[in-house]
Amino acid sequence: MNCLVTGGAGFIGSHLVDKLIELNHKVVVIDNESANENEKFFWNKNAKNYKYDICDYKNISILFKNIDLVFHFAAKSRIQPSIINPTETIKVNCQGTENILHACKENSIKKIIFSSSSSIYGLKNKAPHNEDMKRDCLNPYSISKVMCEDLCKVYYELYNIKVVILRYFNVFGERQPTKGEFAPIVGRFLKLKNKNKKLTIVDNGMQKRDYTYVYDVIHANILSAERSNVGNCEIINIGSGKNYSVFDIAKIIDFPFEFIPKRHGEAYETLANIDKAKKLLEWKPTIFLKDWLKGRM
Repeated sequence: MNCLVTGGAGFIGSHLVDKLIELNHKVVVIDNESANENEKFFWNKNAKNYKYDICDYKNISILFKNIDLVFHFAAKSRIQPSIINPTETIKVNCQGTENILHACKENSIKKIIFSSSSSIYGLKNKAPHNEDMKRDCLNPYSISKVMCEDLCKVYYELYNIKVVILRYFNVFGERQPTKGEFAPIVGRFLKLKNKNKKLTIVDNGMQKRDYTYVYDVIHANILSAERSNVGNCEIINIGSGKNYSVFDIAKIIDFPFEFIPKRHGEAYETLANIDKAKKLLEWKPTIFLKDWLKGRM
């Protein structure tokens, strides 16, 4: 198959590119290296790589010719930066996604796998979270993901483009971002420990998140692409079905910490109901955060 991966030099996308090439697929990668939290980017030399912005339709559209599958990861993906600069988040995530969908329509792409977010569940929905809950957006990032999901639905209903929407719960693992105060917590904590600096715990540290291993996320993408029973704009949670507080993670890492002020616009708890993923994709998580961290202590 001929595959195109947006954000394919970043944390999750680069792992997918590697796997697709391992499976003997031909891969085109689009990434503009704009993710500020990434220490480095990972370009697979066996892919066709293009350092383009997904908002630049003229440049990216020609890359969709003869493509069978599209995996769309590229996005402004951090909550706090989206609060600081909402305009950029909405522009990249929404305009960029519409560009991708439009290019898929114009080139009769067989299926697109869209990367969405558990941040859509917000505060009003009680854990565990399932896909038919009402959306509760607390920040521009989650709003942008809702808008992108709705764009996917419109393109499916109007233009019959096959779409699968995967809602990721906090992804961790090799190549995870570690740069800056808004980098995801697992990578940030490990980096602080390696630099012999105190871990920084927001508020009281009792906020809970469902942490999902990156290779499990990649497997969910592969299954979503391969299975003929999905593609009707299904929304599917991809999580571990377990959650941990920030304080739990600090205790596992076992390093001195300090508290920093509470942040606005963030949910208190996320926990995935993964029954739909098990049923439609025959997918289940294989690696859990606690075990992964203990293997690195």
